[in-house]
Amino acid sequence: MNKKWVPIAVIGGVALVVILFSVSRYNSLVSRSEEVDGAWSQVENVLQRRSDLIPNLVETVKGYAAHEKGVIENVAAARAKLAGARDPQAAAAADGELSSALSRLLVVVENYPQLKANENFTRLQDELAGTENRIATERKRYNDVVRDYNASIKRFPNNLFSGMFGYEARHYFEAAAGAEKVPQVKF
Repeated sequence: MNKKWVPIAVIGGVALVVILFSVSRYNSLVSRSEEVDGAWSQVENVLQRRSDLIPNLVETVKGYAAHEKGVIENVAAARAKLAGARDPQAAAAADGELSSALSRLLVVVENYPQLKANENFTRLQDELAGTENRIATERKRYNDVVRDYNASIKRFPNNLFSGMFGYEARHYFEAAAGAEKVPQVKF
């Protein structure tokens, strides 16, 4: 091999390594971003499940507690806000409102022992409780994936590529303001 080709081969080899490394980092960022999107999709899935259960629960309560119209309207309005949420922050806020409205609805139920004994209501309440557990699990999973993604895009050398390709930190699904306060239940 001619000595004048050695520098060209070395430069070509280094360029190839840099290109392969860049492609690897980019693909890693794409995979992590898709993982966050998938986790968020699952949160939306279980939130939708809860949202689908609520009309049945409300209709069951309506039959027993017709004069508790304000509580029932609050549940419907909060449910509509959750359905219209487009990002984790809006969904978290709407979810907090819906949880609060549902807790007020369940306080109303306490005043109607015959409703608590109703088989449909009991089944719906059990399904709702199971769904709440799924929501908590999926929120945690989403936040874990976001944490890993955010750490990944901030670490060297990914931070060089994440900025270049427009990958930005994602927001966590956070509890609504005031969620740390214990709700007061009055009969």
